[in-house]
Amino acid sequence: MTRRLLFCLLFVCPSLLLPSIALAKEGAAKPNILFFFADDQRFNTLGCAGHPIVKTPAIDRLAAEGVRFENAFVTTSVCWVSRAVLFTGQWARSHVQRTAVPKVTPEAAATLYPVQLRKAGYTTAHFGKWHFQAPQGFKPEEQFDAFEQIGRSPYFKTMPDGSKRHETDLICDRGIDFLKKQSKDKPFCVQLSFNAAHAEDGDKRPGIGHYPWPQSVDGMYEDVTIPAPRLGDAAIYEAHPQFLKDSINRERFFWGYDTPEKYQTNLRAYFRMISGIDKGVARVLAALKEAGLAENTIIVYAADNGYYLGDRGFQGKWSHFEESLRVPLVIYDPRLPKEKRGRVAREMVLNVDLPATFIDWAGAERPAAYEGRSLSTILEGKGSDKPWRTHFFCEHLDLAPTLTWEGVRGERYVYARYFDQKPVFEFLHDLQTDPDELKNLATDASHAGTLAEMRKLCDAEMNARGGPILPMGQRGTAKGEGAKKKGKAKK
Repeated sequence: MTRRLLFCLLFVCPSLLLPSIALAKEGAAKPNILFFFADDQRFNTLGCAGHPIVKTPAIDRLAAEGVRFENAFVTTSVCWVSRAVLFTGQWARSHVQRTAVPKVTPEAAATLYPVQLRKAGYTTAHFGKWHFQAPQGFKPEEQFDAFEQIGRSPYFKTMPDGSKRHETDLICDRGIDFLKKQSKDKPFCVQLSFNAAHAEDGDKRPGIGHYPWPQSVDGMYEDVTIPAPRLGDAAIYEAHPQFLKDSINRERFFWGYDTPEKYQTNLRAYFRMISGIDKGVARVLAALKEAGLAENTIIVYAADNGYYLGDRGFQGKWSHFEESLRVPLVIYDPRLPKEKRGRVAREMVLNVDLPATFIDWAGAERPAAYEGRSLSTILEGKGSDKPWRTHFFCEHLDLAPTLTWEGVRGERYVYARYFDQKPVFEFLHDLQTDPDELKNLATDASHAGTLAEMRKLCDAEMNARGGPILPMGQRGTAKGEGAKKKGKAKK
């Protein structure tokens, strides 16, 4: 069978990839885990999430035969911390070195989920973006059986023959090579960690300069007019407090979205990067099937943080609004019965839940420090003795003083306090009456009781994870993307 024919069959007949229910039996071998992890992907930029433009057929098929979580969030919305949460199973407040933010403590680094899976007999691999702020002496290659960092800057890598290959395709190449070497007799967990759809920060040229896409999606969306940001009214930006107007969120808006022409060009490029990931996912899934491993492999697709895409006059992530904290999450488990497939789960789930879930699937020993919950009960549609969460603690400890904050996102109310501001600046939003979080009720006397309750809840969650962070000037400085702000934003 030619590669082209196999590719076509997988698109026309997804059942060739997704095994029959009969293959998922009680007492089966430990499942393999194939984890696709995107960068800077907004929660709704998938076809299965209802996006009217972005084409993601491979991921859509996983959602159609699996479970899509429509209320998935990160606890900290920035690349390096989100990865640390994912690997350590702990909130940043729990795993960070207090005098060297955002570095992870040696204790937390000792219980990374791949280390626990290796102890349980798994072969583990990581290919792609790393960006984990490790303690001194930590060697990432020692945490996995196979490990290779593949970064951006530039996205296109020069091959031995002089040709150029995009990092998305290289990461998928490594994943395919890894799958070809795996045996059915030993479980594996492989994480393919993309740099896409992150902008190329050092290149402000619109289009392929700022958002370099793989060659496989050349020309996509060229004839599409992208609608303006739904929350792009200038009045929404003007209503922000001055410190947010001057933040990196606004600075990066001028990198790519401040004119209609740049906005159209860059959004098309951003969408191509996501479709490029999807094409890579399709290649890896075809290789998984060809290797005879699909029937016992759980597939996870997620992202490290959200993305504003011009809403609120912002670009990037970092701050407390929904566009920043909310992410895509799709899980396909071939062991699920037919009636449990194709669902949209509405429970509030977090990135910190993923390592706990991986450990659960593997039957591995769960470290006592892990703070997330296994998603297995939601996937299986079973009840639980413990009610699912109705709120979560969220925070951002880097980029002082403008974007250091802590808060609680509940089912109805959102509370955030930017604690390096003098005085502390608070937000309170009522999602029931104001789902777009456009009104700040923190100074509204009629909501004083709710504000007090949310403060108390935030304090309790914060104190459960070690209490307040030192004031600016007494803690370390973030080192990574976005850490150094270059002056005030344009107005």
